[in-house]
Amino acid sequence: MQVLKLENVKKYYGVNTNITKAVDGVSFSVDESEFVAIMGASGSGKTTLLNCISTIDNVTSGNIIVGDKNITQIKEEKLADFRKENLGFVFQDFNLLDTLTIEENIALSLIINNENQNNIDKKVKEIATKLGIEDILKKFPYEVSGGQKQRCACARALINKPKIILADEPTGALDSKASRMLLETMSEMNKNLKATILMVTHDSFSASFCQRVIFIKDGKVFSEILKGEKTRKEFFNEILDVLTLLGGGVEDVK
Repeated sequence: MQVLKLENVKKYYGVNTNITKAVDGVSFSVDESEFVAIMGASGSGKTTLLNCISTIDNVTSGNIIVGDKNITQIKEEKLADFRKENLGFVFQDFNLLDTLTIEENIALSLIINNENQNNIDKKVKEIATKLGIEDILKKFPYEVSGGQKQRCACARALINKPKIILADEPTGALDSKASRMLLETMSEMNKNLKATILMVTHDSFSASFCQRVIFIKDGKVFSEILKGEKTRKEFFNEILDVLTLLGGGVEDVK
């Protein structure tokens, strides 16, 4: 079943002859329980595309359908509710609040929405147990490890059971050990919790954890590859090969 579908999406900036085609006719879909990466060099349009999918930015033309809703037709005042009910986010710096416990950070969106306390407790315990952080719920972010903070951020993204989780360069500010831990957590979310994840990344190592990689160049889909039965190392090497074909050298997308 399709969770996300893009139909000829365009996002242009500027007027008259001074137009930048940040996203120029992109079409693809993401199925339920898929873990998909979008890759491309800096300025390729991948982050603009994610901003359009997350309703942070409006499209110039085209359709973006999440579940059964065409988000390009949702009125501005309804977008916050749409995001809350359908989207989860994993941020680069995790955005945890140090004045709240791990439990309160995970539950924040439920608390804001005045959900019943018993329901909040049940949902938080359920997701924390699945991600292996049930024993640190009463601690504060500064009292736990980096890996536990990452799992807290992932639990917060999952708490409302969103249709799709969006991640923009989630490993961008992390060292290699923390990056691997986060990617392994996201893989667990995908495989064990059936979470649908769309991740924008410039990093081949990160993309190799996904099942499919969509490559963007100059605002258009350049290529797409599937992991299938390949090992992660084989998929990593295939990703590097495509990045070389993208032009400019692999270092431009590191």
